[in-house]
Amino acid sequence: MNNKALSMLGIATKAGKTVTGEFSTEKAVKEGSAYLVVVAGDASNNTKKKFRNMCDYYQVTIKVFADKNSLGNACGKEFRASLAVTDEGLANAVIKQIDCCDNSEV
Repeated sequence: MNNKALSMLGIATKAGKTVTGEFSTEKAVKEGSAYLVVVAGDASNNTKKKFRNMCDYYQVTIKVFADKNSLGNACGKEFRASLAVTDEGLANAVIKQIDCCDNSEV
């Protein structure tokens, strides 16, 4: 598990630059405030497909990463299947951490 990427998500959350949960993530993408969407690897195929299609359409980077519990813990919440990072710099830092140390498929 890539702890640095989860730490970056925690930092982004403390800075108030993440939104979590399916509804909020979808809203951030459609409003254009999301720079990165992270979907848990153990989220349903339907959820992954929905966000993949949405992110393709709105041209937002999407990563399938970690699991629901890890994403939730990183954000100080219960399990989360999806979240969006709403700061470009923090989003790029998280992407870099995920890409450097993780071979998740998107």
